Amino acid sequence: MTDAPEDAMTRTARDLLKTITAELAPDPRSNPLVPLIAAGRADREVLAALALEQMRVIPADRRAFLHLAVRSSAEPEADAYFTALADGEAIAQRRLPAFAAACGIDETRAAAYTPLPGCQAYPAYVAWLALNAAPADAVLAVAANFSAWGGYCATIAGALRTHYGFDDEACAFFDFFAEPAPDLDRTAERAVQAALDAGRLDESRARDHGHLLQSYEALFWRTLERPA
Repeated sequence: MTDAPEDAMTRTARDLLKTITAELAPDPRSNPLVPLIAAGRADREVLAALALEQMRVIPADRRAFLHLAVRSSAEPEADAYFTALADGEAIAQRRLPAFAAACGIDETRAAAYTPLPGCQAYPAYVAWLALNAAPADAVLAVAANFSAWGGYCATIAGALRTHYGFDDEACAFFDFFAEPAPDLDRTAERAVQAALDAGRLDESRARDHGHLLQSYEALFWRTLERPA
């Protein structure tokens, strides 16, 4: 027996992920803030707001991914994917305080901060997915969305060093998300392939979920640029 059938199935999942990621790739104009950070023209108070918003986003997303993992108990490949995402959010949460401190944020300021609705719409929708989406559909939507987020983080990490004088510890939060994650990519492929093989993947619904995730992420960045 050859490996051709298995390879073909693997390509099917990979091609679907690539296709939907390309379809959902954000318009560069949808994120006005990252180019400003890249050029060193974003105010440091905007960076502080970014840190303060992420202090709420990261733990919320982690809990949502853990819930999706629990709901995926009958789908071990999806369970593995969401568990890996939750583990990654835990790592990011440990790295975030150094970025916040570099932005001048202490416990008093963090406690007094009022989050911006436009920034918290994204984690609110991730929580909605955790409660309502079929796990297989959520895998496809989230995996496609993370591609853009990783690129933004790579740009920000470089700019923080070049233009704002942040050290490696302060940039570690963004470095983590910017790093290639081939193991996570393979885990997503296995989850998508298993769903395809079982006939439980609704591609149209997954696209809808992915579109909303990308739209809410764009809203996050636009809100930070113009918080008023």
